[in-house]
Amino acid sequence: MKPPAFGYHDPQTIDEVVALLATLDNARLLAGGQSMMPMLSMRFVLPDHLIDLGRVEALGHIAAGAGALSIGALTRQRDLEFSPVVRARCPLLTEAIQWVGHRQTRNRGTFGGSLCQLDPAAELPAVCAALDATVTVRSVRGERRIAFAEFPAGYMTPSLEPDELVTAVEVADWPAGHGYGFVEFARRHGDYAIVLAAALLVVDAGGRITRASLTIGGIGAAPVRVSAVEHALTGQTASAALFRDATEACRTLEAMEDVHAPASYRQQLAVVLARRALDAAHTRAHAPTH
Repeated sequence: MKPPAFGYHDPQTIDEVVALLATLDNARLLAGGQSMMPMLSMRFVLPDHLIDLGRVEALGHIAAGAGALSIGALTRQRDLEFSPVVRARCPLLTEAIQWVGHRQTRNRGTFGGSLCQLDPAAELPAVCAALDATVTVRSVRGERRIAFAEFPAGYMTPSLEPDELVTAVEVADWPAGHGYGFVEFARRHGDYAIVLAAALLVVDAGGRITRASLTIGGIGAAPVRVSAVEHALTGQTASAALFRDATEACRTLEAMEDVHAPASYRQQLAVVLARRALDAAHTRAHAPTH
């Protein structure tokens, strides 16, 4: 199939982009195009205007600030994969991005594009949920910041106004020596996950968990932070038995059902993968992040 006819625009600055969004009806943004181009060809989306972000250099950056990492919306996934700054400051992202598609798609796919696509099984939204990321958006009205917990508005729908552009994502640092783990189950490597799990742990010298984060993706319309597990772990001494018992809470998560798996299967996977992600995070806790 061929895409529908549309007007093509290739701005070079963020101001030009938001001006176009403010004046054009039924406009869509093109970042990496790894999702948008197939959707256009299959006519799942029918824009009157396509705004290509490829020449907006200000949207592509990886900047390490005091206590946080800022990633531009147009930063290529391949650049994130091999960034020493990302590996040192946010090793969970480095690990997760190796599960995103294949090398060819990561060469073009962008960080912000994946977040705005908000596929339920995508890895990068789950990482942002696990890290309590903050999304910065711009329009002609100015700039606003959205906590990632409030970013999904529904199935594959971010909480953006039609004239807003995601410019960057900020991820606060976890303490040095924290543990991290990312695992997923898919039919083939590179496919979207049926279920995935992302975990972060801070463990003190006595083996007591002082901070925990657990996110399950692929189970519902958006990544789910499993607060029941996080609360059950915090203040406890890490052990295989603790992880086994605490992750049973994942079995109660509301799960979707489709041609790939019934809800009960996704719930079982959530329990198993959550435990594996926590095991990996515990093993890495206190280890240098390199």
